[in-house]
Amino acid sequence: MYEVEVKVRADHDAVRPRLDELGAEFVRAVTQTDVYYDAPHRDFAETDEALRVRREATEADGGEPPAGDAVTKLTYKGPLLEAASKTREEHETSVANPDALEGILHGLGFEPAATVEKHREFHVVDGYTVTLDAVDGLGEFVEVERETTEADVESAREGAIEVLSDLGLDASDQIRTSYLGLLLADSAE
Repeated sequence: MYEVEVKVRADHDAVRPRLDELGAEFVRAVTQTDVYYDAPHRDFAETDEALRVRREATEADGGEPPAGDAVTKLTYKGPLLEAASKTREEHETSVANPDALEGILHGLGFEPAATVEKHREFHVVDGYTVTLDAVDGLGEFVEVERETTEADVESAREGAIEVLSDLGLDASDQIRTSYLGLLLADSAE
């Protein structure tokens, strides 16, 4: 499966009224803590890959702190496939025992490299997920994305750009760098 994503910096207060005008369906709000790992056998920064462990908790109504137990997922992200969007192969699975996963990764030589924390609101518009992200240390972003097959990447990208435009945002402002990459670039300055 391929994830086609278009991401821009955007003020959420300006985007929310457009979501309402477009009849967007609010899905949920979550907090996420993503821990990215370095591999012992290759440099993910050079290969443009990522191995991530995500802990996600659904927020209570009104943006209150997370309610209930967190869900943990392991994700592999392949290198970017094209210059026109942030499209890459992605594989993800739920993890029943996060402590055991941490032990397995450590035992195989994978070491935590960086952590990204964010608050996310998910909405659906015309079959696309529109995510309002507030990323600690970086600010506010809007992502428009959809999973698709390799054969449909181009049409999914065009649709994502159209949704972005409908939200009053400009695809030419697109950021193809991951939040991890942005945080690492900021810390290197």
